[in-house]
Amino acid sequence: MSTFRGILIDKDDSGYQVTLTRLDEQSLPEGDVTLNVSHSTLNYKDALALTGSSPIVKRFPMVPGVDLAGTVQASQHPRFKVGEQVLLNGWGVGEGHWGGLAERARLKGDWLIHLPSAFTTAQAMAIGTAGYTAMLAVIALEQHGVRPGDGEVLVTGANGGVGSFAVALLGKLGYQVVASTGRPQESEYLKQLGASAIIDRNELNQPGRPLLKERWAAVIDSLGSHTLVNACAATRYRGIVAACGLAQGMDFPGSVAPFILRGVTLAGIDSVTRPLADREQAWARLATDLDPALLPLISREVGLSEVIDLAPRLIAGEVRGRLVVDVRR
Repeated sequence: MSTFRGILIDKDDSGYQVTLTRLDEQSLPEGDVTLNVSHSTLNYKDALALTGSSPIVKRFPMVPGVDLAGTVQASQHPRFKVGEQVLLNGWGVGEGHWGGLAERARLKGDWLIHLPSAFTTAQAMAIGTAGYTAMLAVIALEQHGVRPGDGEVLVTGANGGVGSFAVALLGKLGYQVVASTGRPQESEYLKQLGASAIIDRNELNQPGRPLLKERWAAVIDSLGSHTLVNACAATRYRGIVAACGLAQGMDFPGSVAPFILRGVTLAGIDSVTRPLADREQAWARLATDLDPALLPLISREVGLSEVIDLAPRLIAGEVRGRLVVDVRR
């Protein structure tokens, strides 16, 4: 029987267990495409699952990993052939269906897209859900009519994965990017990515007034809670705020004033169940609008054996940018 390495989360009467172990191919879930996974990622959601800090996992046992890239080993899906390279973001993988933090995966072909020729599997995972989500947010700003000459665009949580890519993408497209961070020592990093100014997150993360002085032409927010409320309160007339994360909290302790008095749009960015056409558009844009030379700044590679120990550090905000996981080591 063929076996492979993977991280397994289980829960029983003795408690919550996370182990790096060997799994057999017969234990893989249903799906019409089987992959040899080369790279995955350690996302914030994965870290929550690995530490048990939030009820991310919907059924046990579970292999976490919301991102993966690899090569088709077997396929019964008409869009994919053996030997092709593919990637996946979202679709509840790592929550309700075994994910990417293992050397093998079996998935629904409808969840996969072909790996863009511009990227290796490692580069695609350096981008991962974070970069893909940031690209979706940038597209939402463009569709709303925001242009580089319209004024300052705020990016919150700028040192995180989504924030780093949002800064990089907006900067390359010519926008005037203001990066909000709780780590001022990382200012040079953010300027290398494309930020024109840096502000302390404490300016945004406490309770504020229903309306603040108009400043932002647009916002990409990955934090939620008071930060999102204050971002909306300072967004200019008919501006847009793209909300795509909850690192500060799921609550929205604010007012409708920005929406009914200034016509501000609050756009939710869902990356998990996005239609195929949107996914392909976002990855095509990443292939043209993201400078690949920035990927080593935004990400670093770790082995599968390091993931369990890194998860609590990621939650504690001690990790900059992206963690790419080479599942083969």
